[in-house]
Amino acid sequence: MAVYVLSEGAGPGSQVPSHLTRIPIAGLSPSTDFTNKTVKGKVIHKGPLVTVEAGDFILKSVIHEEDAMQSSCSQKTSINIIIFGALAENFNHTVSQGDVVLASGFIVGKSPTANKDKLHSCNLLLSGDDACIYVSKQKPPDPRCQLASKRSSLSCPEDPRSVKAPKYTYVRLDQLKTGTIVNVYGVVTFFKQPFKSRGTDYCSSLKITDQSNKKIGCTIFCEKLEEHPTIFQTGDIVRMHRVKVQLYNKSFTLINTRGFSVVTFDGSVGVAIEPRTSSSTFHFDDSDRRTVEELRSWSASQTLLPSVSAAVPLSAVQPNTYFDLTCQLLAKASVDTTCTLLRVWDGTRCPHTLLKVIVEPNVTEGPSSFSERKESHIANVLVYDNHVEFARDLKPGAFLRIYNLRAIPGSSKVPGLTSSQPVEVDHLAFHLHGGTSYGRGIRVLPENTPDVQELKRIMEAFSDDEEDDVSEMNDSELLEVWSTPPEFLDGDAVDCHTVRTCRHRLQPVTLSQVKQSDPSQVHHVRVQLRSYQPHRLHQALKLFCSKCASIQDIPDDELVALIFSEASKHSKACSRPPWALAGHVDLPAGTSGCRSVYLSPRLMIPGRTDQLIFLMGCTLEETCQLAAAYPNIIPVSSSGGQLALLDLSAPCLFRGKKRYYGCKRCSEAALREPSPEGMEGINERTIAKDLGVQLLQSVLLMKLELQDATDTLDVFLWKHAELFFSVAAEDVSANQEAQNSIHQAMDILCPAEGSNGERPWLDLCLMAYGTEGDERKNQTCYQICNTVVVKPTSK
Repeated sequence: MAVYVLSEGAGPGSQVPSHLTRIPIAGLSPSTDFTNKTVKGKVIHKGPLVTVEAGDFILKSVIHEEDAMQSSCSQKTSINIIIFGALAENFNHTVSQGDVVLASGFIVGKSPTANKDKLHSCNLLLSGDDACIYVSKQKPPDPRCQLASKRSSLSCPEDPRSVKAPKYTYVRLDQLKTGTIVNVYGVVTFFKQPFKSRGTDYCSSLKITDQSNKKIGCTIFCEKLEEHPTIFQTGDIVRMHRVKVQLYNKSFTLINTRGFSVVTFDGSVGVAIEPRTSSSTFHFDDSDRRTVEELRSWSASQTLLPSVSAAVPLSAVQPNTYFDLTCQLLAKASVDTTCTLLRVWDGTRCPHTLLKVIVEPNVTEGPSSFSERKESHIANVLVYDNHVEFARDLKPGAFLRIYNLRAIPGSSKVPGLTSSQPVEVDHLAFHLHGGTSYGRGIRVLPENTPDVQELKRIMEAFSDDEEDDVSEMNDSELLEVWSTPPEFLDGDAVDCHTVRTCRHRLQPVTLSQVKQSDPSQVHHVRVQLRSYQPHRLHQALKLFCSKCASIQDIPDDELVALIFSEASKHSKACSRPPWALAGHVDLPAGTSGCRSVYLSPRLMIPGRTDQLIFLMGCTLEETCQLAAAYPNIIPVSSSGGQLALLDLSAPCLFRGKKRYYGCKRCSEAALREPSPEGMEGINERTIAKDLGVQLLQSVLLMKLELQDATDTLDVFLWKHAELFFSVAAEDVSANQEAQNSIHQAMDILCPAEGSNGERPWLDLCLMAYGTEGDERKNQTCYQICNTVVVKPTSK
């Protein structure tokens, strides 16, 4: 029982005993005679050494057969090996990932995870005196060869002097000059999927930024879809070669030119750097790798991306929200010429009752029925207008990312169907509206993407049976319990936990290990919540400016009421703007009098004459009462005999119960006539743009103290707080139900009374990042990201 290291330069077959004969991995089965036989493979995964008891160990590894002995590329040439005892300890100290090994003296058992990990149906078990492993240590590969993409044809030159790789120069986004053709890197802050232009090309648009904080728009016209950037989500990183800088509306824009090429990378810290491109040859070296890693780390520490990941599983979908859904298409059917039904699932179950759509089996592509349990996990998505053309080419079984999907509660009548389709009340419907606003669209995801791999893992855990059959476990299955359990505190966990939605492939670590790690890393932990601040949860609601990254408290109602009161005292007659029409509105019942209002004739169309009013002379209480009757109210006052906006310490806009504030530092506020463009989609953003106001975004900011058996750790819940609680911060400010939802979650996660055993264990994803603290000392901070609270289900 030993691990032998072979001489440098010798293959693992040249120094082993001559009586041993090698057999291919693909030919392994439990019935084969393994006497004096060896198996050869490259170590592609090496698990941790697990202590079963004093002096007894288990280690799991995966080897892959790469040479010509394999007879078919479709055969299983990767296999799990389970090593026991002192041999496992020797293997752990001697063998590294990438080494080539020969194993002898093994026995074969059936692999219980073959369907899950897609490896060989058998396991190799090595223990006892007859088991031996021969190791051929491999030299570290040339860094120029470490390109992760399997599609790239980049290879290492045998003589660096004979082949010179092209050297590209990249321009920072704050150093662009009109008319130049440049190469750039950038982090995607917005994108639209390619759509058919009026000509023969497809058009895609995106916005990127880099460490200069300069945001640049890009417009790409290419005839083939595969030539466009393969962007899956904001935060992805793009590299574009040969784009031209043009000036459009006083801002720089990048457009593609002759010889244009683009490569895209996942922007998540810790994920493998795998280029996405349709090009068979492209340049990528250590300098490019460093650039991608630097942009990842910088992006993770910035506020340039949305505070919440738009990708949400069905289990976390809330009514009245827009979200991105990663899913698998099971079946589809045409409803009419403007609407197509997509039947999708992601392995999780939506907590809300979903809309049922009845279609004839003869118009359905894919299965027309499923088991009762699987049916409860399927969502019906109705896609409209321009998305119908794209949906025609989708095939059942494809993995999709649907962007800007809308969850609509209430009564839903499906278009184009007969009276056999009932009007369902209080059901949640999923609609993908027409157009490309907000990046709306559908993309087919390759099966090798981390998102799809995680989706498959969840789906494979799904069982159509109500109760999983418990079969007798054999010895090989017991060996799969090879990793140590997490370090818990004493006590039992209650029925409440969290789910990580990230794509990181990480082993959970303890809090003490997290503290000892370098910044700019991502960690998976299992912990309990020891305490949190603020205890008054309404104080957790803040106002955030995405432009200057400032955070401020929501102004106190007493201060806001005082501003309105002072403004109403100066509501004497003033000259109205030349574009405005003057009028009056009556105050609600119980209040006498009327107040002056101003309207824009541009917005006065039949049925929508009061869509937006400028209100003068009202107190805060009166304004709130009128906001229940008018969809959009802008409070104004008289200043120097002219109509003017209120000080931005007060709300600049009322929309129902919601109030919107502007950033004093970044706004150039002035009373201007609203633009009639986009009247169909009038909202707080279009109104603020017309007024020159930089809107402040409602965010949740909390400080949590986590604990496990090894240590405690203070972390922030901020950027992903909305995802964590499955509520929008904007709704929390105006909706009692949303406020109650957060209170209930915190009461369960951190009970006011009781022992630690009553607190649930939480699986969290933590992001570490460096900041400059007091006295300019560097310090490491932590944020919870990509995690959703799953509340107990009622029984």
